[in-house]
Amino acid sequence: MNRTTISLPAEDNYFVQEAFNVLRTNVLFSGQDVKVILLTSVDQNEGKSVLSLHLGHSLAELGKRVLVIDADLRKSVLAGRHSDAKNVIGLSETLNGMTTLSDAIYSTQYPNMFLLFSGAYPPNPVKLLNSVYFSDMLKAVKDIFDYVIVDTPPLGYVIDAAVIGANCDSALLVIGSDHVPYRAAREAVEQLRKSNCNVLGVVLNNVSSKKRDRYSHGKYKKYQYKKYEQYK
Repeated sequence: MNRTTISLPAEDNYFVQEAFNVLRTNVLFSGQDVKVILLTSVDQNEGKSVLSLHLGHSLAELGKRVLVIDADLRKSVLAGRHSDAKNVIGLSETLNGMTTLSDAIYSTQYPNMFLLFSGAYPPNPVKLLNSVYFSDMLKAVKDIFDYVIVDTPPLGYVIDAAVIGANCDSALLVIGSDHVPYRAAREAVEQLRKSNCNVLGVVLNNVSSKKRDRYSHGKYKKYQYKKYEQYK
């Protein structure tokens, strides 16, 4: 199996890690049938890829076997920005039959955490993601891993996340604080629901805390998790 070293921004930040512990707890209490979790956003640069890695790492810390799948076949950043992997093979090569799944999965420096990069950019991403090969692949990894985290392109740009959602147990919508209009976020949630994908909640990213209390240390960036019902 190939191996890669990944970087987790703010890995040593106590407040960020505590926020991910809260997110992890919410995922764990969502039920035993919630194993394949899609992460998407409305816009670009809202931090969903970093969140995917952090959530995968947080679950792996509990001894869960976790696979993070980079399903952004259009504009992936995981391999180039958050790992030292070079000339990677990944999801697109697997779905095209150019390699086997076992040869495309990378282990990481974190025990129990594995990655499947997006691979080369294909000319037909939606066709690949809507194929029986992708559905069968998710079923296969679901039997091997305790949790599968699927990082997808922003729903405000392309339909890929909704296509992928049809094969996932649930979804989390990542929203950059004060960045996305309410209507756009609601439309993204409804699009996911049309694919029969259960929306677990919304993760607010880059939330600034300006108040000091006994748990805070000045101004810092953190993450918050909220159930979608709070945004209806």
